[in-house]
Amino acid sequence: MKFTPLKIVFHGQNAANFRQGFDALIGPEHQIVDVSDALDQAGERAHYESADVVIGIKLNHSMPVPLKARLFHAPAAGTDAVHTALLPASCSLANCFGHENAIAEYVMAALLMRHVPLTLADQDLRRQQWTYWAGQKAALRTELGSQTMGLLGFGHIAQTVALRAKAFGMRVHVANRSPVGHASVDQSWTLDGLNDFMGSADAIVVSLPLTENTKGLVDARAIASMRPDAVLMNVGRGAVIDEKALYDALAARRIGGAVIDTWYQYPTPTQTECAPSQYDFSALDNVLMTPHMSGWTAGTVRRRQETLADNIERLSRDEPLINVLHGPR
Repeated sequence: MKFTPLKIVFHGQNAANFRQGFDALIGPEHQIVDVSDALDQAGERAHYESADVVIGIKLNHSMPVPLKARLFHAPAAGTDAVHTALLPASCSLANCFGHENAIAEYVMAALLMRHVPLTLADQDLRRQQWTYWAGQKAALRTELGSQTMGLLGFGHIAQTVALRAKAFGMRVHVANRSPVGHASVDQSWTLDGLNDFMGSADAIVVSLPLTENTKGLVDARAIASMRPDAVLMNVGRGAVIDEKALYDALAARRIGGAVIDTWYQYPTPTQTECAPSQYDFSALDNVLMTPHMSGWTAGTVRRRQETLADNIERLSRDEPLINVLHGPR
């Protein structure tokens, strides 16, 4: 059987998250090198340029080119920071998933919080206030299972969320680029029916990647089509939802609320703290804000490590790769 030892470069802090224990998942014949985000330490640039496999999340004109790379592998689903035109002609671009279970749990937890006020009930009872005591009409709460979930996009994340939603008894609606026929889906639209879809559900979950076609897809008109008490959740990419349109709708209380995990501004190596948006979402009490955490679990890391290792072994044996987004040119 053909086998080629490979030089594998883990580029930057994001890739380093998947480094511990990785040696045990691949053959000892391979060489693994860790390099910094800046690639400014002695020998790092040469290692990067001579790698057979680069594991990282970005490639742009400010960086050296991985001249020998046969595989550029993102340890994440999103590859919008990888400029594919800079990849060598013989290089494939692949990504990882493995985060869908974690994100589905996040979505259901966030929605349940809106229907089962455990924290508020606990806080009140500690003050001897029986606010949610059964038998009081004012204490009646809503049930998640009586609602309709809308899934914008129907990839790995949305399909897993749909299964969880059906387990709670929810109806599931989907809007997707291509038609959807799935046992968990009660009704679906293509994207030309986006506004009708947005008005059909009590909770809209956006899980789309960021592309030229999806940037700003959820605009002011789409948000205005939502039910006045509906919640909009973003676990995909921030810029899929128009930033100003979302803020304005929440500030004016034209929709019921939002759960935002993916944002418009992020920390950088030189600025480790920053606001997640140019607009003051933190001043709004109808928003649940989290720092891009929905898919970040020990299980996600392990599953992505296994995908990386699988593709490296496939490449070393000249076998077809999985999760390929762009093949050799």
